Amino acid sequence: MRRLHIATIFLSTVLLGSGCKKFLDVNQDPNNPMQVSEKLVLPPVEVTMSTQVVGGFNGVNGAYWMQQLSQNQPSPGQETYRIFPVDVDNTWTFYIYPNILNNLRLMMDQARAAGHNEYMAIGKTLFAFNLAIATDVWGNVPYTDAMKLPAISRPKYDSQESIYQVLQSTLDSAIYFASQPKSAVAPGSDDYIYQGNMAKWKKLAYMLKARFYLRLTKAPGHTAAAQADLALAALANAFADNSDNAMVTYTGAAQAESPWFKNTEPGAGGVVMNKTFVDFLKSNNDPRLPIIATTDADGGYTGRTPGATTVPDPTVLSQVNSFYASADAPLYLATYTEAMFIKAEATFLKSGATAATPVYQAAIKAHMDMLKVGAADAQAYINSRPALTDANALQQIIYEKYVAGFLSIETYNDWRRTGYPQLSLPENPFVNYIPRRWPYPSNEILANPQPDQKVTTADRVWWDAK
Repeated sequence: MRRLHIATIFLSTVLLGSGCKKFLDVNQDPNNPMQVSEKLVLPPVEVTMSTQVVGGFNGVNGAYWMQQLSQNQPSPGQETYRIFPVDVDNTWTFYIYPNILNNLRLMMDQARAAGHNEYMAIGKTLFAFNLAIATDVWGNVPYTDAMKLPAISRPKYDSQESIYQVLQSTLDSAIYFASQPKSAVAPGSDDYIYQGNMAKWKKLAYMLKARFYLRLTKAPGHTAAAQADLALAALANAFADNSDNAMVTYTGAAQAESPWFKNTEPGAGGVVMNKTFVDFLKSNNDPRLPIIATTDADGGYTGRTPGATTVPDPTVLSQVNSFYASADAPLYLATYTEAMFIKAEATFLKSGATAATPVYQAAIKAHMDMLKVGAADAQAYINSRPALTDANALQQIIYEKYVAGFLSIETYNDWRRTGYPQLSLPENPFVNYIPRRWPYPSNEILANPQPDQKVTTADRVWWDAK
């Protein structure tokens, strides 16, 4: 896995993100087109996605709301559900739309014209990945009219239902291009995720198809059984083991640290482990706890009660351990473990708890292997878990997926879709509910007023049906 240097790449991101929007979209002379090679566009896109989106506000917010992490600060704050339109400006206005989606569009336009199939495959996979992030937190978002300056300065919003159709067709197209003969110009070291390995990119595309199919188990007009069938069919071509994990790694040098190292360092606002998450692992004698969390001053494991009074001495609380938060820790985008939990849930929905049991156990084992838990300890833990029944299977599967998805933005999506994990409100909540979505960004509300923006954080997105 190629390691990257953030300082150089982030500079490229600025040039290719805000710069592309200004120069390539608006002021481009059609007789003298300005072009940047795909090899220069792809790296900053992958870094922005990893560092500023998955490992940025989106990931941090999900970890607080799902009570995996806590802010050792006075309330109100993120963990007590204080979120305003200005808080999400950067994710939309600087990262997802200009620096990622628009640059991917530009990259794919060039790749299509030049016949560079590999860049088309990667571009479409990453486009679907990031468009899904946008629609999952905001619901209806611009797509059809988006990124068409100066012709369209106020793009209308597409429905989330139509966006989910786009996600699947885009991934189908990615799979098609990944299956084509090798191009004269193909990615290699400029691809920080798979170094241009098209077999692995195809597996990721299929894995994302399964993720998005299962997201719609309760969506209007869809049935859990049908979505399970679709997910299982996609998984047949997806990840085979942990070597297929999609991740970005970091050197750990100055300006090249893992985002979770930066998110949890002392200057980041007192980020510690949450009592809800730590107590769940402790109650199960989970052997992953020492790998996920550090010990407290007394040698035990203590999480902070969310929303409680600030603890003067943070050493009495556990923090995120090095596997996820060292300076050179990888940032996971999608894992074999997640694929196996999707398979376990889909198998349960189609064939019942007995059929799902070996898949569920294999999913737990996959995460144990990823964390390098000893085989005996891993098996003892698996043996200790309650037997799956039709009454408890969904809860057990999602709770284990919640642990295995530590710091993953998917835990928030699973909670909205299934109701698991069952969470209580923090102390001193800013609102008396766990938000079902993000507010629209203040910059977008000002520049592109749309009726969709009238929703509140209590309103559900389309697929989050009761």
